[in-house]
Amino acid sequence: MTKQWFVLHTLTGQELKVRRSIEARVRLEEMGNYIGEVMIPTEKVSEVKNGKKTTITRKFFPGYVLINLALYQENREVIEPTWRFLKETPGVIGFIGGDRPRPLADKEVDDILNQTAEKEEKVKPKVIYEPGESVKIIDGPFMSFAGTVDEVDPDRGKLKVSVAIFGRSAPVELEYWQVERADNEES
Repeated sequence: MTKQWFVLHTLTGQELKVRRSIEARVRLEEMGNYIGEVMIPTEKVSEVKNGKKTTITRKFFPGYVLINLALYQENREVIEPTWRFLKETPGVIGFIGGDRPRPLADKEVDDILNQTAEKEEKVKPKVIYEPGESVKIIDGPFMSFAGTVDEVDPDRGKLKVSVAIFGRSAPVELEYWQVERADNEES
């Protein structure tokens, strides 16, 4: 039996519960020959709440879970125990592709795995800034100063902001979480 990657459609917000349920039931019902890894591709995102920088994990594909399993026999007939097992898992709506789901191509799986690995390494800011945008500095030595974004470096999560210091404009390098949009003060 060859295991292949498929996409399961789940209730949104139930992805982790579905993964845990599948993993626990695989052990209980001895389905390890049919069902392998269950994956929820995620990325780390930083944001500031109440003046504190936090990092959260965000799902790439909310409402979907990737699963490596043996769904088809050599003659392309569905393996009933696998099909029934997944259909009976709480929170699972079904397979992407309906009653004859198509496995993901190896390249698609590799792309998702590589993207997940890249996103795990660097934390992506939740808020993206644009050059010319007005911001207020909320942390660091220039706290409470207003400025204008000159450059954005999303890979490093840094901004170059022009700040008026002693009547002159000076460039200051800041992290995304050290600023907020100036519009936030008006609301």
